[in-house]
Amino acid sequence: MKFRMFITILVCKILRFVAGIFGRGSSMPGKIALKIFPDILAHLQYPDTVIAVTGSNGKTSTVEMIAHVLRAGGLKVAYNKEGSNQTEGVATFLLTDSTLGGRIRSDAVLLESDERYMRRTFHFFHPRFLVITNLYRDQMTRNGHPEWIYNIIKRGLHDDMTLVLNADDPLVSKFGAGREGTLYFGADHLEGDTEENNGIYNDGKYCPICKGPMEYEYYHYNHIGKYRCTSCGFARPDTRWALTGTDLEEGNIVINNEYKIPLTFNGIYHCYNTLAAFAAGDLAGIPKETVAKALGGYFLKNGRIVDFKLGKCDGRLLLSKHENSISYDRSIDVVVKDPRKVNVMFIVDAISRKYFTSDSSWLWDIDFENLKLGNVGKIFLAGKYCNDLAVRFDAAGIPSNKIGVFESIADAAAYAGTQADFIYVITCFSDKEKILSIVKRKELS
Repeated sequence: MKFRMFITILVCKILRFVAGIFGRGSSMPGKIALKIFPDILAHLQYPDTVIAVTGSNGKTSTVEMIAHVLRAGGLKVAYNKEGSNQTEGVATFLLTDSTLGGRIRSDAVLLESDERYMRRTFHFFHPRFLVITNLYRDQMTRNGHPEWIYNIIKRGLHDDMTLVLNADDPLVSKFGAGREGTLYFGADHLEGDTEENNGIYNDGKYCPICKGPMEYEYYHYNHIGKYRCTSCGFARPDTRWALTGTDLEEGNIVINNEYKIPLTFNGIYHCYNTLAAFAAGDLAGIPKETVAKALGGYFLKNGRIVDFKLGKCDGRLLLSKHENSISYDRSIDVVVKDPRKVNVMFIVDAISRKYFTSDSSWLWDIDFENLKLGNVGKIFLAGKYCNDLAVRFDAAGIPSNKIGVFESIADAAAYAGTQADFIYVITCFSDKEKILSIVKRKELS
């Protein structure tokens, strides 16, 4: 077995090196390695600190911030920074970081784990801590309903894992029901919370345990907030790590009434991702002061947020998941809360990079009506599905004289670049390079 492990790891390292020359290869080397030695991940020697992150949104950003925190605490970290989060991608980065004898060199391992594939990955080994960020209606062509994803994730849980859960998401906190040692993070009552769910749909209306009616004391957004079932008593659990204050205009959050952290991006998603990273750093034994300092002013490097120059205007790309209305809603929140006069471009050219679908019905779940708030000027709709967007915007009551429709992304960008106002571009992974290849990126500092 030792010889087989030696050969498998050597082959993976060679393939990873060769593929890296061409800017590819985050999963292919692991795929071949698993064909040679299917259960090799069960035979590796892991460090004490192994942290995994899964959920609908926020995995890549949260893992990147955790890695930054652990490095600030003096640890050597291995993680799948390319975002290849299925079993083959996990195998690639683990074997690349291993000695030829199968010992992980790093002091800590972080895993971004696809919510549908984690049960397969964790069949071979178990992370010490598993962070679950949220469960939303996400890529329903592929993922079905969030409760179906809940059942898939549950099959990947093991008794020796410590769960670190978003207390404000009832479907996520359900994982901790009756399970000892579960830890929670969440937000206290914040300025801007509402007493009613303002989303187009309400996935917190019924209890995930008994299906009885749920009552909310307040909502942070959509079904995320402080809840209690009127039938069985299931309720938001107490948190070990809490957002106790946010000032999104000034761009900072306060954790546990003690640690003030300035942010480089003021979306509520980023607040939750930062809180989850704080929790993980704390659990890894990094002093809280060091964690807070590392997170303060940190710029994400994963391309989810990119600043750019386009003709006369400056702009910012907000990467949002197609087929995920809550992701789009949170990006729209950022746009309408910007005090400047801003323009915005939506690009839907390829709905997915993983499978083909022409289903654009998910556009009707996005709260485009909110664009009538704030100081939004011109709106540009671009890509193959620009007319689907145009029909949705017409139904939203957005004045037609504010809207430009362009099937060509290049034409949309050329026209938008003649405007002096700041522009936001909202699109998905599948389409981001179609705009980034046109604009001039700015280096974040």
